[in-house]
Amino acid sequence: MLTGSCSCKKIRVELSGQPQTIALCHCADCRKITSCPYSYNFIVLKSDLTVTGTPATLPKMSDSGKAYENYYCNDCGTPVYGTDVSSDKESGTAVIRAGVFDDLSMLQDSKPTIEIYTAKRLKWIAPVEGCMQFEGMPPSA
Repeated sequence: MLTGSCSCKKIRVELSGQPQTIALCHCADCRKITSCPYSYNFIVLKSDLTVTGTPATLPKMSDSGKAYENYYCNDCGTPVYGTDVSSDKESGTAVIRAGVFDDLSMLQDSKPTIEIYTAKRLKWIAPVEGCMQFEGMPPSA
């Protein structure tokens, strides 16, 4: 089981299953939410994710036109995860910001398998070798 938290540890996450995929996203929303050139994310089944604490929400319309909610700690500001609100609480997927996980060695071994919104990738950032590359959202998303 993977565990993680926001910076002040008031919001905790537990992942009981394996990620569906591990993704880097170069979209403008992820850049703003994470204050970084791209986001490093674990795409997981909502049913495998347990959240302790009460995160604040930031609703957003994604580039794909889906309503989305980002969850963050209202005390320390750490972005923790996001969900597509078109599915119910138990079905669908959640996007966990990989930086919240406690086990650094696990992150060392968790190479991304997909990069999305590569058309917006900064030119000085090289593609990750072996990752599927998509200029926007993948067709199945």
